[in-house]
Amino acid sequence: MNAEQFWQDADRHLVRYGGAFVPRIITRATGSYVYDDAGTAILDFTSGQMSAVLGHAHPDIVATVSTAASTLDHLYTGMLSVPVVELARRLAETLPASLSRVLVLSTGAESNEAAIKMAKLYTGKYEIVSFDRSWHGMTSGAASATFSAGRRGYGPPMPGNLTLPTPNAYRSPFRHPDGSYDWMSELDYGFGIVDAQSSGSLAACLVEPILSSGGIIEPPQGYLKRLKELCDERGMLLIVDEAQTGIGRTGLMYAHQRDGVVPDLLTLSKTLGAGLPVAAVVTSEEIETVCHERGFLFFTTHVSDPLVAAVALTVLAVVERDGLVDRADVLGRRLSASLHGMRERYEQVGDVRGRGLLQGIELVVDKAGKQPAEGLGAQVTAACLERGLHMNIVQLPGMGGIFRIAPPLTVTDAELAEGLDILDDALSEVLTTAP
Repeated sequence: MNAEQFWQDADRHLVRYGGAFVPRIITRATGSYVYDDAGTAILDFTSGQMSAVLGHAHPDIVATVSTAASTLDHLYTGMLSVPVVELARRLAETLPASLSRVLVLSTGAESNEAAIKMAKLYTGKYEIVSFDRSWHGMTSGAASATFSAGRRGYGPPMPGNLTLPTPNAYRSPFRHPDGSYDWMSELDYGFGIVDAQSSGSLAACLVEPILSSGGIIEPPQGYLKRLKELCDERGMLLIVDEAQTGIGRTGLMYAHQRDGVVPDLLTLSKTLGAGLPVAAVVTSEEIETVCHERGFLFFTTHVSDPLVAAVALTVLAVVERDGLVDRADVLGRRLSASLHGMRERYEQVGDVRGRGLLQGIELVVDKAGKQPAEGLGAQVTAACLERGLHMNIVQLPGMGGIFRIAPPLTVTDAELAEGLDILDDALSEVLTTAP
């Protein structure tokens, strides 16, 4: 099929499910690169959909998938296999003793859906609190807790979804007299609004430790600890969604560990499968027992599938064997230093945020006004692609000037430097000529 026919068929037959497609036909991928039909190598600074932490076609993953596909791929939901039980044990070993029970699923939305249902069943309440720039998935309960996009045109969301102000240090109006970010007052204010809206049935707070789709927004250190205290005061559970931040991405095995917080429920996906569809909910024995006694039901077609469980086991093994958590920390410091250098050089690079190998820059018209520069984001993205680098701008209303940078944990020093050089060159071309 030639390129013209390909795009004609795509236009004629595909359902459009978000932003525009990248104008390249991708034919293969390996390591930190994807390749188009002309054989052009494109450095992948998004790890696929922020998932492929081991890069593309990692030999250990290829071997695991090949073996599992030929021996044990999918089973009746009521059957168990060694990979599933091993994965549950191995995940529990990476977490505090209280997080010992694991539900193996397929997608991030599904894991958040299950966690929300467990929180409601355990507490006997129904209200779910999340950030006002949250993204937790596209299924019913997860979508109702998602406020950054997708809320209009589908009728009423599930009842009882309330918001907290997103702790965006760059743009928050909550300030100390010296101009620094007053996140404690903002959080107290947010819970005051939650309490005013609540019908007295607060079940859980569902948050990402770094909001990725919301614009790479990292709550200040200490925020999650205080959030947990406020939840405990109200008898709420804390659900931490680590779809994009888990499994070493931020230079820690799990991003919430920085704050010394133990969530009541932890959801994992994306990074756990290194690009394949596997997800998990991890919770305590107490919560699992109560939910089971009350009839918890999540009997899906692909719950406890052995093939993807084997893949997740391989991901955990490779991350540990190759020291990729520490490597993400080291490379993240280099990435941060380079991005801050760009912020110093370019008036339109307003903010740098994130940690490890999940970081972002926000483009603005100028530093003083902080007005979002959505058009510039699209221009820089195109300039990067022309030079062989795939970058991702947050494709949500009002956030078109925010880049998400998340190369694989296996990215080499040379590849990271190459990508940053391309980004710098693209910024130089676009921003120095911007009106």
